[in-house]
Amino acid sequence: MKNNKCCLIVEGGGFKTGFTTGILDAFLIAGFKPFDQFIGISGGAISLSYFLSDQYRQCIKAMKLLAKDEQFTQFTRTFGSEGYMDIDFLREVADKEVPFNLAVALEKQANCEVRFVTTNRETGQAHYMIPEQNNWLDLVIASSTLPFVTKGNHTVDDVKYFDGGWGDPLPVKWAYEQGAKKILVLRTVPQEQKIEQSYADYFASIYYKNEPKLRDAFANSHTRYNEGVEFIMNPPSDLQIEQISPIKELKSTTYSYTKKTIMSDYRYGIDKGLYYIAQQEYAL
Repeated sequence: MKNNKCCLIVEGGGFKTGFTTGILDAFLIAGFKPFDQFIGISGGAISLSYFLSDQYRQCIKAMKLLAKDEQFTQFTRTFGSEGYMDIDFLREVADKEVPFNLAVALEKQANCEVRFVTTNRETGQAHYMIPEQNNWLDLVIASSTLPFVTKGNHTVDDVKYFDGGWGDPLPVKWAYEQGAKKILVLRTVPQEQKIEQSYADYFASIYYKNEPKLRDAFANSHTRYNEGVEFIMNPPSDLQIEQISPIKELKSTTYSYTKKTIMSDYRYGIDKGLYYIAQQEYAL
């Protein structure tokens, strides 16, 4: 295992991912790729996949297609098996509408470490999974599968997983334990912002009261997130952590969006990404 790794972590955030997609497209424009390790969580796994495949503007194109397609979001499915968002529609987009270049991503992966964070449905624990040719899109879907909002879980190799944001929403400590000495975190909320327990987490902890491990995963989700923020703000002495984050809340939210808000967040992300790169070059 290589020590002194430079790690890029891409936080999730549903349709707030337009912002981090803009940052990653700025990196592609500039050819800025100093990273040895990549970690994507939920929507971050989607944007990171298109980044690793060198597909400039293709992730934002996919997001716009999802935003306007009536198949993707339907309130009438909220309590059905597919959920409000049909997360499996991502596969159709990645296969046909905005084809994901898996071959290029796999070629890049040969020279770095790529992990997508999922949450194990049975244990409630985070799994840091390595995407491969036969499961890349499945892991992206698993990492993005939101309980109550989408179908609830996705099966990979006979194991059920759901959104990695519940297992480890900001895996900075895990990356440090794997040898990272410099970490750049792409955030979808202001950098020092902590969160309180959401209504979704509260009701989920009650809904799964007879499954203690799953119940605790929801009940403690906000605590894990805030612990990640605290680690970022107070890292060990041998770790450098930087963030690119919005100054205030983005135009889109996790579930509420329009094509206009997505594009506004995307352009903001490009500006923030290019500014970050310029600061790195100035420091040299």
